[in-house]
Amino acid sequence: MTGESQREHGAGGPTAGTGASAVRELAPYLLLASVAGLVLAYLAKAPCRFGGHWEGAGRYAFACYTDVYPLYYGYGFTDGVVPYLQYDLEYPVLIGAVMFLLSSVVGPIEDAWARGFLFFDLTALLMGAFLVVAVFAVAAAAGDRRRMRSALFMALAPGTFLAAFINWDLMAVALSVLFIVAWGARRPALAGVLLGAAIAAKFYPLVFLGPLFLLCLRAGRLRAFFLALATTAGTWLALNLPVMLAAPHGWSTFFVFSSERMADWGSIWYALQEWGVQIQPDQVNTLGTGSFVLACTAIAVVALCAPRRPRLTQLLFLVVAAFLLTNKVWSPQFVLWLVPLAVLARPRFGALGLWQLAEIGYFVGIWWYLLSMSGPEDLAGLPVAGIGFDVYGLLLLGRFAAVALLCALVLADVFAPGRDPVRAGGVDDPSGGVLSDAPDRFAWGVWAGRAARVPAGSA
Repeated sequence: MTGESQREHGAGGPTAGTGASAVRELAPYLLLASVAGLVLAYLAKAPCRFGGHWEGAGRYAFACYTDVYPLYYGYGFTDGVVPYLQYDLEYPVLIGAVMFLLSSVVGPIEDAWARGFLFFDLTALLMGAFLVVAVFAVAAAAGDRRRMRSALFMALAPGTFLAAFINWDLMAVALSVLFIVAWGARRPALAGVLLGAAIAAKFYPLVFLGPLFLLCLRAGRLRAFFLALATTAGTWLALNLPVMLAAPHGWSTFFVFSSERMADWGSIWYALQEWGVQIQPDQVNTLGTGSFVLACTAIAVVALCAPRRPRLTQLLFLVVAAFLLTNKVWSPQFVLWLVPLAVLARPRFGALGLWQLAEIGYFVGIWWYLLSMSGPEDLAGLPVAGIGFDVYGLLLLGRFAAVALLCALVLADVFAPGRDPVRAGGVDDPSGGVLSDAPDRFAWGVWAGRAARVPAGSA
């Protein structure tokens, strides 16, 4: 093999080994932080789980809302319904499979209410396992012991434990971070398998392919990209095809539901409508999609024109953040998508802490805003009566601004690599895999000439 081929197909160098050794050394601390985060996550749901507030206004007053318990009954799992075949489930197939398997485990229990409690507990246990995997994967992706505190932030961030058990997102989050680890270990085929599985759980990791292509194009590593793309497509198809063939209508429900959904809570489009801006329901898709395409175009320009090739996690964070900022829905649990990417893209904890404060404000705000829509009879005995849109709108804008600020700071690091907290240590890209330390082969713009002259390992 030539030196270039070894770099492109090899199994990682000294940095990877050092990172793996450091993960093993820090494993007790990572596990302890993960368990602490999971305890906090379960306690956050305690007023619902133990206080009888699964339904009604209490779940909003105590901010313990979860989709898991009500959907067990709402989707007919208590009656043994098979998703997609007997019920049109608006979730991708891996989440549907998990819901069905867990409902099958609790099915023999005679008491229907006890089944719902156990279904939630088993879901929390499984999502907790995915959180532990995600925390260790963030540590591995960080590549350096000093940067592995990012994994502790992942485990203990308020956004993590407040949103962990709202839905099934942690499965896709763990698979997405494992994709980053596999790519960083120079295993593009395995990375594609993990990414395909992540997309089969939640559709948002699909946007990872754009930044990966742009970075591989700039570095002249398209062979690795197309290998990852092939295994991504193959894995996603293998997981989806049986359901597509057996229940095409049930399988397509997720896509139909997503396309027909109107501007919903959390999105800037919902806020604008509430503030009196005339946006028709059929315009929301156009505005949201158009805004996201513009944002992706700008990210592509950054990827190809920056004085030094951006790190993979920097672009992944930017594209997922752009998706959320422009999307017509921004559910509270979507913060889980951003936390691992944010700590890997920019492990500086001042701005990250400010963002988490904004997430806490929004988390309480959305539930209390929904609480304000309850009738007087539903509010009896509750400690609060909710907030109006005037306060909720400000909290929504606060979260929007905090994420936008993180994007601006990541962009500043891209265009001034010397201030990047990762590259300041003398490394190129711990998660770059075949991209790390690779010379540029294709770059545009006024910095293109300079980009070709900047050594890949310099700051």
